[in-house]
Amino acid sequence: MSQRISHSLLDPYLTIPVKQQYHRLPIPPRLPPEAIVLLGHTLAIIGAVGLAFSTTTWWGGLLAAFGIVGNHLADVLDGTHARSTGQCRNGGELLDHFLDPLSFAYWLVGIAVACGRLDLGLVAVIGLFATAVLTNIKAKLIGEFTLSAFGPTEFKTLLATFGLVLAGCVAGGVGSLVTGATVFYAALVAVGVVQLVVGLIQAVHEVNQHGRAADTTEWVSTRDAA
Repeated sequence: MSQRISHSLLDPYLTIPVKQQYHRLPIPPRLPPEAIVLLGHTLAIIGAVGLAFSTTTWWGGLLAAFGIVGNHLADVLDGTHARSTGQCRNGGELLDHFLDPLSFAYWLVGIAVACGRLDLGLVAVIGLFATAVLTNIKAKLIGEFTLSAFGPTEFKTLLATFGLVLAGCVAGGVGSLVTGATVFYAALVAVGVVQLVVGLIQAVHEVNQHGRAADTTEWVSTRDAA
């Protein structure tokens, strides 16, 4: 199992305090942690729908913030609940890590719809999944799952704030929201691409220096055995 290390700037303020309040929450001990994972994923979909309507309706941004914040809370509590109730399962962790990048993809597509820029959405989703693949392969090779200073918590906070700002602008009758949202989205995509390139270069260097012994085995074909 890979060691988990977070360099997140906001986790000490938005994640750890939530974990510390777990014992106060009325979560049934027998509730499978996978149910919390699925709830968080459902909230992510709700957030994406909100983002899609965030430049045209006052409730879109509010719904986006609700879904994103709810997804974060569920993402924090699913593992805490699993460890506290002795329900840690490989299948649950697989489901969690499988659905996490999908949730981010929904939000990126939602913003693309709101801006009418599916081209930016395509670049954003490709960059997102490239980052997810890089993170998981690096974790396998060095035995350490690392979150950067600007990681999932920071990204969710940024998107939730974005939704609230848009909700206030729509309610206040502010114009040119699509243009403003597009500029924000384009900047977000550009930063993500740069971060991916830099992360790839650093990851190659790190796995060469600190990774496990290189895999020199050949593929075994089941057809050869037959």
